[in-house]
Amino acid sequence: MLSLFLKCVLGAAVVLIISLLSKSKAFYIAGLVPLFPTFALIAHVIVSQQQGAEALQKTALFGLWSLIPYAMYLLMVYVLATKMSMWSCLGVAMVCWIVAAAGLIYGWQLFQN
Repeated sequence: MLSLFLKCVLGAAVVLIISLLSKSKAFYIAGLVPLFPTFALIAHVIVSQQQGAEALQKTALFGLWSLIPYAMYLLMVYVLATKMSMWSCLGVAMVCWIVAAAGLIYGWQLFQN
């Protein structure tokens, strides 16, 4: 239970940091904070403890490939930010992320077996 609480506090701290940075002159750094491997660290510890080093290695490789959907999301936000409302832009970008992530998961399962 303490572990779950600490994870929640960590997530809240990240949101607070993003909020504070978004109000500063260096607002663009708020886009870097989510890339700090907070949740990846948690996932890697759990995977390593439950599945071992080989599973951790595969998880890291999949994490590298997962940069593709994130890049698609960022590209769509960049292209559409001045062409659509914020909510429409982010909605389209999220759909692109979902499609790219689904394709990645499908491809990963196809080539891992």
